[in-house]
Amino acid sequence: MSDEKAKLGFLDILIIVLSVYVLIALLVDTFLKLPLEISRMLMIIDDAICVVFLFDFLNRLFRSRNKLAFMKWGWIDLISSIPYVFVLRAGRLLRLVKLLRVLRAFRSTRILVHHIFKSKIKGTMTSVAIVTVLVIIFSCISILVVETEPGSNIKSAEDAVWWTVVTVTTVGYGDKFPVTTEGRIIGMVVMIAGVGLIGAYTGFIASLFVGENKEESKK
Repeated sequence: MSDEKAKLGFLDILIIVLSVYVLIALLVDTFLKLPLEISRMLMIIDDAICVVFLFDFLNRLFRSRNKLAFMKWGWIDLISSIPYVFVLRAGRLLRLVKLLRVLRAFRSTRILVHHIFKSKIKGTMTSVAIVTVLVIIFSCISILVVETEPGSNIKSAEDAVWWTVVTVTTVGYGDKFPVTTEGRIIGMVVMIAGVGLIGAYTGFIASLFVGENKEESKK
């Protein structure tokens, strides 16, 4: 397994995770009749992910020495990075091909896990960042699914996104809040996850300052 094939950074791992999510969400939205607001939520998340996909495509295109050789497979990434055009959403399915090509470089899960966690700090932060993205995505969707009571004030996709962000960041404005038992359980999970994630980010930033101080003291 060559170093070039096996080299995965944070963005590459994030793209893999988001690709799996997009494929699942696309299949669900295509074959199941979802409520309008939940379908809108999936579209909003899909558009946000497209921004990440497009950034990844442009980044790798810019860094590529042979642009024509890159576009041999890069056109898949370009098609799957265009938001707002429903017909091209099917292009997300082509990411399965790219996903299999990336994972094929790793002959076992053990090798992939070892690669990701080769650096404990970077591996931990990669995991924390991916968990943060997944918590936000699934919290947005789940709170919109359960908050169907007449007295609920989380009624639209925008309400769900706003509530999730202020909850996971532990800000808690209080203008939007769940009223169902299921919604409150989701809220508790999101708040606990948010405290842990914020703590992990704080610890990572602190470790960077400690590392810089150690390097300066050695000079």
